[in-house]
Amino acid sequence: MTSFVHVEQPATHPGVARAEAVIDQIRAARRSFDGARGLAALLLAAIVASLLVVADKLMSTWNDGGLLVAWLVLWGVAFATLAFFAGTARTLAVRAVSAARSAARRRAAARADEQFLAYAKLDPRILRELQAIRTRQEADSAEAPVTASAQSAKLADDSVPTLYTALRRVNLGQHY
Repeated sequence: MTSFVHVEQPATHPGVARAEAVIDQIRAARRSFDGARGLAALLLAAIVASLLVVADKLMSTWNDGGLLVAWLVLWGVAFATLAFFAGTARTLAVRAVSAARSAARRRAAARADEQFLAYAKLDPRILRELQAIRTRQEADSAEAPVTASAQSAKLADDSVPTLYTALRRVNLGQHY
């Protein structure tokens, strides 16, 4: 008599599933992290500290009779400074973080272009395609003379693609 054995095997390993869950949680936490908040707090603390130092220098010249009033004034200055400069510090921090991120993106694009050009020097097919792109762009620019203001407006409207992106567009246009 013939009997069949059906063994139920899980499709995924429990350890792999736990590791993927941990990685997904780390990615979610990283996406929700805002570096501008910490930078704003740091800038605000620096502003408050500098104003407190100035207030302390002014209070140190007073005699002991006005010490309690001076202490209250010092804390009044501290809290007023916190309230007054919080928005400014936050705005400055957001600008600094966005500038750092955009600079990192520009550096990454420049590195990718350098790597692509280094590889292109070794591959004659890519060099021919780059030369074809250059001659096509020169022909397009020779056909339609553009004033400097129109050209700068065009550059402002369209972000300049990286070399890799431009070549990929050309290759996709050839094959599809």
